[in-house]
Amino acid sequence: MESLPLTDQLFPHIRIVMGMVIGLGITRILMGIAGLVQHPNRAKVSLIHILWAVSILIELVFYWWWQFALFAVHEWNFALFLFVVGYAVVLFLMAALLFPDSLAEYKGYEDFFLKRRKWFFALFGLTFVFDLIDSMVKGEAHFARFGYEYYVQTPICVALSLFAMWNGSPRFHLALVIVHLVYQASWILRLFYTFN
Repeated sequence: MESLPLTDQLFPHIRIVMGMVIGLGITRILMGIAGLVQHPNRAKVSLIHILWAVSILIELVFYWWWQFALFAVHEWNFALFLFVVGYAVVLFLMAALLFPDSLAEYKGYEDFFLKRRKWFFALFGLTFVFDLIDSMVKGEAHFARFGYEYYVQTPICVALSLFAMWNGSPRFHLALVIVHLVYQASWILRLFYTFN
């Protein structure tokens, strides 16, 4: 039996590192949600915060699912490895920002989220830029699968992220996370239901 070229053997190795980082992000969110159930009176719960936790959990799962397409990449180098792991780290940091070690200096999760929104939305906007580069790395066929919507979605989402960094209105943030969840559901139904 013929062995795979070294470059084809690299991705399973890289996927282990990605999996560890994404696994830490998923764990952080699940432990945070479990903490809310275990200690509901420890801090004031927020619908905005819970919906963002669900959304970022979906993003983490998307990332893990969609990185399977990197098996088609045959030319790996350290820069590409750092990029892929860096993308996973950005997603982990968003998960970590949603569930801090302590809320002692805040009035609850909504107060924490709104006061830390600049960090959160800077990372959130960065994920769209990373995703664009990630899709280009996977090749033209992969990139073309998303069509013109991708060219519109990315700049709009980056612009909304920048606006969200400076807008402290709870109503705006609730509307934004609901729209984002609806859009995520749309992508799941239209593009992520099967892997082609």
